[in-house]
Amino acid sequence: MVKVIAGHKGSGKTKKMIEQANEMVETAHGSIVFINKNHRLMYDLKYQIRVVCMEDFEDITNIDEYVGFIYGIISSDHDIEVIFIDGILRHKDVHIPDLGEFFERLRDISDRHELDFIVSVSADLDQLGDVIEGCELLS
Repeated sequence: MVKVIAGHKGSGKTKKMIEQANEMVETAHGSIVFINKNHRLMYDLKYQIRVVCMEDFEDITNIDEYVGFIYGIISSDHDIEVIFIDGILRHKDVHIPDLGEFFERLRDISDRHELDFIVSVSADLDQLGDVIEGCELLS
């Protein structure tokens, strides 16, 4: 399943994701991965959560490369239960029109590998339109 947290910048999306990830550590049977743009959140997340900072992978610049990167993460750990992706629109060359295809591909990955995605998007719901169709809205 793909779950989306949407809202304008500064509306508390990242804080909500951090709280969810930290709470999941207590009950998770598999691994939790948190993908963030930079190292800023590393110490806010419990040590059991694998933190991936996209600044370390600056050559990943579009949706195709991002999806390939996610497959790499999954292939290195077959016990992943959930992947958090914070601020997808802050990554290079990722824009609102790209999100429809991105979420569709995440839903396929989710179904095939039995894991969930929780993705934050810095945009209001009216800006997103139907790109979040098929996703569960958490905000």
